[in-house]
Amino acid sequence: MIKAVIFDLDGTLLNRDASVQKFIENQYDRWNEWVGHILKENYTSRFIEFDCRGYVWKDKVYQQMVDEFNISEVSWERLLQDYITEFHNSCIPFSNLISTLESLKNSSIRLGMITNGMGQFQMDNIRSLGIEDYFDTILISEWEGMKKPNPEIFQKALSQVNVSPNESMYVGDHPENDVQGAMNIGMLGVWKKDLHWNNVEADFIVDDLKELQLIIQAIN
Repeated sequence: MIKAVIFDLDGTLLNRDASVQKFIENQYDRWNEWVGHILKENYTSRFIEFDCRGYVWKDKVYQQMVDEFNISEVSWERLLQDYITEFHNSCIPFSNLISTLESLKNSSIRLGMITNGMGQFQMDNIRSLGIEDYFDTILISEWEGMKKPNPEIFQKALSQVNVSPNESMYVGDHPENDVQGAMNIGMLGVWKKDLHWNNVEADFIVDDLKELQLIIQAIN
């Protein structure tokens, strides 16, 4: 019997790849007076490459950008601050996000979220998607002092929604941090398919969030 679903954020609810593309194009346009000597395509593609899908924090990304492109009129610190304060305006959800959360809530499923990342930055993104109020608990690694795949952060989320591991599932795009991390403590691991990974071991694999309701109905 599934009583709770815990979600990852980036790559699962938030289409991070599309959001980063939108943000960096917007940043180039807004800061064109200082970065306009660089081709827009080069500015955006190198940012995405240096970013490594979010696994490199942006202080290092912008330092590399400033060095490589000889950006002298604006500091990497100002570009970083722009990222921190403006990224949430570029957040793009995956399809069927709101309808899936509403369907699960209407089925009396408790909802949680565990995301690695910086606290206020991730919360701004969550609020930008308009989904904060759907969740009974939201754990962000910076604020928790631990991150996935540490079993303690999964256990804390389950404690806050008051369900046992075998009554819950975790949905995420990262094979180790999300799927295996959850399965290690006895949760069902659901992989939100991501083209950057192959041969992922999971209890279930979904292409679209709307598939979750059908899986839960079949289990229950």
